[in-house]
Amino acid sequence: MVVATKAIVFSAIKYSEADLIAVCYTEAAGIKTYLLRNILKSKKGKLRTSFFQPLTQLEIIADHKNKGTLEYIKDAKVFYLYQTLHTDIVKSSLVMFLSEMLKNCIREEEVNEELYSFLENSFIWLDQNDEVANFHIYFLLKLSMYLGFYPDTSNIEGKYFNIEAGVFQATDYENICFEGSQVESFKKFFSVNAENLHDIKLTKVNRKLVLKLILTYYSFHVQGYHKPKSLAILNELFN
Repeated sequence: MVVATKAIVFSAIKYSEADLIAVCYTEAAGIKTYLLRNILKSKKGKLRTSFFQPLTQLEIIADHKNKGTLEYIKDAKVFYLYQTLHTDIVKSSLVMFLSEMLKNCIREEEVNEELYSFLENSFIWLDQNDEVANFHIYFLLKLSMYLGFYPDTSNIEGKYFNIEAGVFQATDYENICFEGSQVESFKKFFSVNAENLHDIKLTKVNRKLVLKLILTYYSFHVQGYHKPKSLAILNELFN
């Protein structure tokens, strides 16, 4: 079945001498994996390797067999041309980290237009704004809503955050609770939007601790979760 859809690239790896295998999140069909034949050698084809940098937003025409095998892209063009996302060192490091997290967490071949819109708008915002030190934490918190495990804030005044239950509470419980400054800093992200994200003032140490908290939370709620390899680069950059 030939499908025209928007798509966001999660990853692309070399396969054989001239091919790439690209994992994309499509608006029309969820996660799809494409075999891009001869893309590394061809200079005349419709597809370019530059199209398949992480988080690039495309419009594609693809042949979907929907048999659990590799699919094929017939044509592609850039939907939104980033101005800073792949050239700014801070943003490019965030791109590596977030694309790895998305590939880690989103695996369903099903339509989710709200999730697609969230991703699309988030990366355009990241491209267009300069104060982005807190963006990855904010993004992961909002993403958890679309993945089905957004924390319960009905008792947000609680001192402890239970990473298994996803709730704030007044007492510790079986060593699965975070407490202290990282929890108080984490709470701040529930009352902001992207436009006033810069109002959250964190030290480098505290930002690292809050990120550790939310990644631990993800490890409890994402089946098959694995620690992102790019995390070390991100931590080094923000340190």
